[in-house]
Amino acid sequence: MSILSWIERDSNIEDAGLWTQCHHCGTLLYVKHLKDDDHICSSCKSYIQMKARERVESLIDFETWRPLDESLSAIDVLEFNDYKSYLCRLEDSQSETNSQDSILTGTGLLHHIPVALGVMDFNFMGGSMGSVVGEKITRLIEHATRKGLILILVCASGGARMQEGPLSLMQMAKISAALNIYHNYAKLFHISICTSPTTGGVTASFAMLGDLIFAEPNALIGFAGRRVIQQTLQEELPENFQTAEYLLERGMLDLIIPREFLKGALYEVITCYDTLFPQNSNIISAKTFQSVDLLTEEKLLRNLNKNISLPKTISTNFKKSNLNLSVRRKIIKKLRYFLNYSHNYPENQSTEKVADFNRQIFQSFKQLYDF
Repeated sequence: MSILSWIERDSNIEDAGLWTQCHHCGTLLYVKHLKDDDHICSSCKSYIQMKARERVESLIDFETWRPLDESLSAIDVLEFNDYKSYLCRLEDSQSETNSQDSILTGTGLLHHIPVALGVMDFNFMGGSMGSVVGEKITRLIEHATRKGLILILVCASGGARMQEGPLSLMQMAKISAALNIYHNYAKLFHISICTSPTTGGVTASFAMLGDLIFAEPNALIGFAGRRVIQQTLQEELPENFQTAEYLLERGMLDLIIPREFLKGALYEVITCYDTLFPQNSNIISAKTFQSVDLLTEEKLLRNLNKNISLPKTISTNFKKSNLNLSVRRKIIKKLRYFLNYSHNYPENQSTEKVADFNRQIFQSFKQLYDF
């Protein structure tokens, strides 16, 4: 009798979780040795999925981890039910992973450097992003912004959680909005780490919004599945399509770091950042969280599309430049300083007065742009 057959017959050993099998080469691996090897197969050197708690232990100094929002748990708002109800799936995943949802968030020390860390767990419903995941990441970002902490997000997800419908999709925008404040107002440092797999709505939002984007070797990273893309384009895709190496060659990643060197590499990057951009204080001003006048911004964006509201010289060159919406929004962002300190905005006034006000704004700032 082979050792694998013996293990399969012995339920006590199975329950104890002493052995596991590499999904790539089929080699039988002793779990204790596998943990010592950072969950890398000793035979084929392929990477085996890590649990979120194991990832935290590998990155955070011993006994420095302080979890945040551990009690948050999802509810079945849509009463979703396929061959098993959503609540049953949640209960099963919670008992298997000993976590309330598919992410752990908290703070800790990385080689004595304080960081805010979020780690997704693919073992919990495929690491899918639901309302709890979005809320915990958003709260982590806000906490890091207030405390001036470096933010590290480790991604491992199949995308948005279908059992929560649009509630899961809106988390993409919510997290991105929190990161906008963290990046552009607090001017803090965010590192995104893509592990296998990082797909769907996670890739389309915060996974690709880091100041630096790292990945593990051969990690699967993409939005839609390979077969969907291949059937849509009706052409053969490269063999290494949607791998970390493929994306690195095309500039979507900054670096591929082997798992055993990840903590040391993060320490070197953070140390370099602190040297180049020293912070006077690790407390961010309350002004960082002041809301933006979105109504005023939208009015200006709409007037940008109306040639009658702009001077002829500006309007003509504006057409030639073919500015897209993202560039226009950058222009509006530069104009917010002017708007915040102007008390003459003609609310509920005629179109002509609004146009005159817009002309004043663009005349004041047109030298900054190649209109």
